[in-house]
Amino acid sequence: MVADGGALVQQGDGVLKGMADLVASSRRVVLLLAAADVTLLHVKVPPLSAARLRSALPNLVEEQVLGDPEECVLVAAPASAADGLRPIAVAQRAWLEALVRSLLAMGARSVAAFPAQLCLPLAPGHASAAIDGGGITIRHGQYHGLGLALAGDPALALQTVRALAGDTPLTLYVPEPQLGEYQALLAEAGPAVTLEAEHWAHWIAGSKSTALDLVPGLGAAGAKTRDWQRWKWPLRLALLVLAVNLAGINYQWLRLKREADKTRQGMVQVFRAAYPKETVISNNLERQMQQKIAQARGASGQVGPEEFTFQAAALGEAMRTLGKQPELASITFRERAMTVKLKPEGADPALAANLGPGVRKHKLEVSEVAANTLLLRAAGGKP
Repeated sequence: MVADGGALVQQGDGVLKGMADLVASSRRVVLLLAAADVTLLHVKVPPLSAARLRSALPNLVEEQVLGDPEECVLVAAPASAADGLRPIAVAQRAWLEALVRSLLAMGARSVAAFPAQLCLPLAPGHASAAIDGGGITIRHGQYHGLGLALAGDPALALQTVRALAGDTPLTLYVPEPQLGEYQALLAEAGPAVTLEAEHWAHWIAGSKSTALDLVPGLGAAGAKTRDWQRWKWPLRLALLVLAVNLAGINYQWLRLKREADKTRQGMVQVFRAAYPKETVISNNLERQMQQKIAQARGASGQVGPEEFTFQAAALGEAMRTLGKQPELASITFRERAMTVKLKPEGADPALAANLGPGVRKHKLEVSEVAANTLLLRAAGGKP
């Protein structure tokens, strides 16, 4: 178990089924797949999109893989070589899928699987290797490495590693209890071999130098399935809250609607009482009431700011205060507003501003809505 900063928190050996608590409490589980169980091929690949490359991989490696490529997990490393060669990791699908599913069943949040040969530390111009009870693991490039399930004589293992590394300077990691034994054999292995005790810190540091994760090659089989049972009660609670809110909103709407209907009925009763001979009542009862009041005022000789006679008189009075009175082309009255069009001759851009003081004392306002066109309406009236 490794902390976020890379420090080793806990280590030990055990069977996988006994690590359920540890797996469930970890943010990410990383599998280091034995080098002998993952083959690294280098295949010339044409320029293809990621999706097309995944579809083409079985055909590209068919001649280099024993058995059916469809039964293998195939993952290509990022393109880096100028010669078009792409490193491709190959592993048995059923074996890797069983491992990943076991971890997901234990509660793993995220699982990655790296070839162990790419998790050895690697210095430029050097090779690195590890010898343990499982065999030999060697790395001699960013995406170059292999493994041999070779157990037994340490001298034979050391000679094999030296032969695979060639003349390249080699860093060899061996179990700490066997460090003295390999130190005694080092003279026979040739020069440029540095011996170090194997430690998890080496594998952790080396794993950060590769991005060749095999789990995405499993597709949906490598993804964690969502446990909807955990969300059963939260979802029920959310639906209950939503239902309560909707019921409250509907109740409030019905209450407001009843109040609106009651208010309208009251207005209709008042209107019918005031105008019993009126048979047609429009939807805009307020506007109809205002029209009736305006008609009553007009019949009694009273005029207001929203009537044509009042606005025309106020406009004429305001124009008489000007030094030069403009010539009118037309006057129209619609929706309680007067539109006055002026002749272009002698047009004054400041006419609306000059007429303002004269009409405001009659509770009117004037504005220029277009060239040589004025709009006169009651102050505060709706446009």
